[in-house]
Amino acid sequence: MKALIGDQFTSFTPKAFTFLRGIAKNNRKEWFEAHRADFEREIKRPLALLVEEVDVHLATMAPEIVGSSKKSVFRIHRDVRFSKNKAPYKTHAACWFFHRDAGRGVGTEAAHGGAGFYFHIEPGKSFCGGGIWMPPRSAVHKIRQALTDDLDGFEEIVKGRAFRRRFGDLDTDGMLTRLPRGFAADHPAEAWLRYQSYTAFAELTPEEVTSPTLPQTLAKHYAAMTPFVRWLNGALGLGEATRR
Repeated sequence: MKALIGDQFTSFTPKAFTFLRGIAKNNRKEWFEAHRADFEREIKRPLALLVEEVDVHLATMAPEIVGSSKKSVFRIHRDVRFSKNKAPYKTHAACWFFHRDAGRGVGTEAAHGGAGFYFHIEPGKSFCGGGIWMPPRSAVHKIRQALTDDLDGFEEIVKGRAFRRRFGDLDTDGMLTRLPRGFAADHPAEAWLRYQSYTAFAELTPEEVTSPTLPQTLAKHYAAMTPFVRWLNGALGLGEATRR
């Protein structure tokens, strides 16, 4: 059942980008509080409704991946405890669709939640995609072992025409310059073993983000990414599902 029963996603409006540009220029509590109503109306509520709408598609497309208006939406507040940048707010908004068996939403997705789908709205930098970003060492070890055991299956997905046409190459953020210890220099999976994140993304235009058909657009991208996400989750011991 939808958490926001009685409401339905219509679209983000250009005012969502206006708010995000504003917070980027005025990243302080006083400005945010003066524009909190704009944030609630243009960002927080439509993002929660989007999550619920996309979850309807996931229920038949990848039932093990779920979206929740309470667990999927990232907070706009930054964690500044260990950062030199003390700006209190993010200049984007985002949500995360996660594996139901992991039972984790945003904030713990890297540590516990396995691979999933992601949506990011930011002026000039909106995108969607998925995978698993900077997982803990134990998860990376499992993925590397799976690459040793099923390299052909992995490469069939990420080198496939449909995947590359939509997402291009995997993101190389944090990629190691050398092979991890314990792997031979001529290992068949040498290139993939140096990754520390396994993610891919597709850019979204402002017109796509502000369209009423955004849920359908995301669903198409996520459908194309499902084999990749399922391969990663399989490596982590998180299974597929045929129904909710």
